Amino acid sequence: MRDYQQGLRDGLAIGLGYLSVSFAFGVTAVHAGIPLWAAVLISMTNLTSAGQLAGVSVIAACGSVLEVALTQVVINLRYALMSLSLSQKLDSSVTGPQRYAIAFGNTDEIFAVASSRPKPFTASYFYGLMTLPWVCWSGGTLLGAAADKILPGSILSALGVAIYGMLIAVVLPAAKKSGAVAFVALVAVALSCAFHWLPGLSQVSGGFTIIICGVVAAAVGALLHPVED
Repeated sequence: MRDYQQGLRDGLAIGLGYLSVSFAFGVTAVHAGIPLWAAVLISMTNLTSAGQLAGVSVIAACGSVLEVALTQVVINLRYALMSLSLSQKLDSSVTGPQRYAIAFGNTDEIFAVASSRPKPFTASYFYGLMTLPWVCWSGGTLLGAAADKILPGSILSALGVAIYGMLIAVVLPAAKKSGAVAFVALVAVALSCAFHWLPGLSQVSGGFTIIICGVVAAAVGALLHPVED
């Protein structure tokens, strides 16, 4: 119980941060034609802002299930690597089923907090750490989706852009510190513009555009700016 309570305290700031971002996601999802209950269910079963936003974009563009699945694999592949790293911090008492639950709640922010602990953490601690972020992420989506019926259209349009601002805020600090990151981001932007404006490429569906831009930009970055051992 003490470990769980400590996890709750450590996860409070993360949860509060998720509340505003998930609110914007709820607004975006409803504007894309997704029902309120489906938007909330998406957030209850996922903890990935970029993946959810990309998925909503593909769904709004009438993309196939395959496009949605491939988009999620490309965008969320980092979580597999983060989980491998986090597994080295687990207490020896953590069981196999508990590892699956921990993997579900392993987001960028939760990973940063958990991996920074000086000693191995228990499953109870991680459950506490992910509780408030999960509640706030799901609750914020509900509030945002419900606000579509209450708030003026001008405010809803502004909130719909907020989640894109959050993603930019994630990329910019890393791009300032690393020229390689900035290069990869610019390549992805250039490819995205090409798929939007060029006659032949503009026929490619939104889902595959996201997949191609992400994979090609990462491959070019790895080729021209490899990470030294």
